[in-house]
Amino acid sequence: MLAIRLVREPERLDTLVLPVRPVGPDRPPALVPTASPPGDDVRAEATALLPAARLTGAAGEVREHLRPGGTPARLVLLGVGDGDEHGWRTAGAALARAAKDETYVTVALPADAAEALRGLVEGLLLGSYRFRLTEAGGTPALAEVDVVVRDPDGLAPTLAAARTTAEMTRLARDLTNTPSSTKNPGWFAAQVEAAAADRPDLHLRVRGPEELAAEGFGGILAVGGGSASGPRLVELDWRPADARTHVVLVGKGITFDTGGISIKPVPAMKLMRKDMAGAAAVVAATLGAAALRLPVRITTLAPLAENMVSGSAFRPGDIIRHYGGLTSESTNSDAEGRLVLADALAYAERELRPDLLVDLATLTGANAVALGKRHGALYSENDQLAADLLAAIGAAGERAWRMPLPTDYVEYLGSDVADLHSSPDPAKSITAALFLREFTGDLRDRWVHVDMSAPSWSEDVHGELTRGATGWGVRGLLRWLATLG
Repeated sequence: MLAIRLVREPERLDTLVLPVRPVGPDRPPALVPTASPPGDDVRAEATALLPAARLTGAAGEVREHLRPGGTPARLVLLGVGDGDEHGWRTAGAALARAAKDETYVTVALPADAAEALRGLVEGLLLGSYRFRLTEAGGTPALAEVDVVVRDPDGLAPTLAAARTTAEMTRLARDLTNTPSSTKNPGWFAAQVEAAAADRPDLHLRVRGPEELAAEGFGGILAVGGGSASGPRLVELDWRPADARTHVVLVGKGITFDTGGISIKPVPAMKLMRKDMAGAAAVVAATLGAAALRLPVRITTLAPLAENMVSGSAFRPGDIIRHYGGLTSESTNSDAEGRLVLADALAYAERELRPDLLVDLATLTGANAVALGKRHGALYSENDQLAADLLAAIGAAGERAWRMPLPTDYVEYLGSDVADLHSSPDPAKSITAALFLREFTGDLRDRWVHVDMSAPSWSEDVHGELTRGATGWGVRGLLRWLATLG
């Protein structure tokens, strides 16, 4: 991972990066005033280059200019758009890709640099992310970035927060990208145990199949019953002494989803290693909160199972008794995520009694049908809670849209043989959310569900995202949790 260092004056000037912004429709782009201005000759040269390079100043534009024998030897003009955190995040990711053949670069930031620094660092660390299980092929040479700011000591906490956020997002990406030939419920639980080891005030409990059966986690057991790799329930608890608010985070953790007996077609199955992205996000966010010492108690629940086809797999039409006693009829074994989440939500409400309850899940393909590939679908009855979480998600550079919970759609959950029908056909993302709501009990008005199947994976490179798992949710959750202290 890149080493990023704050400096007051440039010390290594092989490659100097100067930010550029647009100034209006009828005026050319301009250099952004920086805390340590370049020399007059460099500034004049860079200004003259702007129109010749056909820069607009849009975030992520990069132009390199060689200066043989000069200092710096290379000048990079970097578009930062409006100069807000989002623009700098996009710029940082573009710079990480454009400068991959350099060993180190120096970036000049504006005098008021906190927002710019956070965006730049996250962009650099996320845009340079790679997941590979082979040694073949070249690796980027870029290893160090010096960032020139007016007050390195004062901005050190901003750098630490941005680095932690990016590291945890990268962890969620790693967990999600890992092939399911390696990743099963036991493996995932072991990764959490290793990541949480030796962190003060962080406590871990992992329930295996026997404990799940003894305590009545029928949904997790049903979904995991068809696999040779037994299910788990990870409970990770961050308990700082100064916490005034208790939040429970729940993340869907299906480490591979065949669809079960209601088996998926091959094209729909090939990326089902990502069906635990919700669990990866909430675990990584909790580890990040512990690293940042956020003054809020967080209990994370990750119900983990492999939904496989075998003689012991649960069947369409089975009646499942969930934690707490509610029963559900499932006529589609590919609607499995809500079954494991139901157990975790009921456990949270009955045993943990938090102030707030949030779940993230790669729950339905209908998420992408409604909102495209880059937005999560957010559901809540609490206007303020929904607004606060949406604001944090947006500020962190992620996207979500609030969806309705229509009262009359509850009739689709009716069953002749159980308390609830878990897999009705109409409005699938909405009815899935309504089903989960039935397990929130007294927390119904303090609960948020985010269906994040679509934005959990990227098919292309854009902004700070690379191909594959995005780690969606980690940044938004950490930004929101930081407001609760």
